[in-house]
Amino acid sequence: MKYLVLLAFVAIIASLGSALFFMLKDGRDGKTKTSNMARALAFRVGFSILLFVCILIAWKLGYIHPTGIPAGT
Repeated sequence: MKYLVLLAFVAIIASLGSALFFMLKDGRDGKTKTSNMARALAFRVGFSILLFVCILIAWKLGYIHPTGIPAGT
């Protein structure tokens, strides 16, 4: 499970870096640059949602347990 979360974080950071690259890239065709950047940001959002869903499923199946302050104290 730890490796899956680590892989998801790496994918999120790589996608964000890719969007930064396309944003800073000096191109003559602005539409291509914008669509590449938007696609990279859309992948980042998708990876974030996938990570959240995987954590939720792992919690429901009992693979991970919440810690912290107990409710009602």
